Amino acid sequence: MSDKPTVKRAVLAYSGGLDTSIIIPWLKEHYDCEVVAYSADVGQSDELDGLEAKAIASGAISCFVDDLK
Repeated sequence: MSDKPTVKRAVLAYSGGLDTSIIIPWLKEHYDCEVVAYSADVGQSDELDGLEAKAIASGAISCFVDDLK
């Protein structure tokens, strides 16, 4: 019996920074799961440019950015 939990899909609060970009492939490797990136637009404007593409390039299956302003 494995000590690892069975994870099919994980949702990651994604900022696009180094730490959240590196954790996507780590989650996929260690838990053999799909990763969905999620970000909230609270007014940071230019910081969100290219965020979805970066999440996908890091290995996420999709990226959602919700406007929460």
